[in-house]
Amino acid sequence: MTEQISRASPRLHARIAGLMYLIIIVAGGLDFYSGSALIVWGDAAATAGNILASEHLWRLSFAALPVMLAGDVAVGVLFYVLFRPVSTSLALLGFAFRLVQTAIQGVNMLARFAPLLLLRDGASPAAFETDQMQALALLSVRLFALGFNVALVFFGLDCLVIGWLILRSTFLPRFLGMMMAVAGLCYLTNSFADFLFPALALSPYILLPSFLAELALCLWLIVIGVNTEKWKAQASAASGHQV
Repeated sequence: MTEQISRASPRLHARIAGLMYLIIIVAGGLDFYSGSALIVWGDAAATAGNILASEHLWRLSFAALPVMLAGDVAVGVLFYVLFRPVSTSLALLGFAFRLVQTAIQGVNMLARFAPLLLLRDGASPAAFETDQMQALALLSVRLFALGFNVALVFFGLDCLVIGWLILRSTFLPRFLGMMMAVAGLCYLTNSFADFLFPALALSPYILLPSFLAELALCLWLIVIGVNTEKWKAQASAASGHQV
């Protein structure tokens, strides 16, 4: 299977990776906007009321997560194949960072679904009062947000690696590499600021460069792909160097 993927056209790899990346962006946006619209930070009762009143939106935001994670695995494999001619070890490192991010998010999904279990299917009223159930539901939302930021640390590292690989490649423009490197730094800054200085409450706009970089790379891969001749030349040079 891996050999068949490797033998396919690098431009085909690039376009499939771009399409998968577009699915990730759409699914991630759906999860963020449909879910976050229902959350009122600091008000457990209002958040619980919003989730119960718009349960379909909450379930939709949850359903978008496995779609996003499946896309992440596909992009990870395709990026490894695409960037292996640049550096096998760095391409493998980027793939590993993306897989760790995906694994964390996969487990973290449970915290996203927990509010429905607590509020709709709930524990026994004899065990918890309504306000306690609402507080637990909001706590699970906070845990999901924390887990998301933990996952973004590894995704930020992956963006840095991909940015460096693009900069060292001959088949993609350098500005995409610079944008992805900035994206990685923005993800890392956002996550560690949340871990170390939560009172700062950084603006979500700090992640805007990350979104623009990923969207630019995604669209470039779909519309233009990679320079096939230069990719083959770099792959041939890498193969000769290894021999």
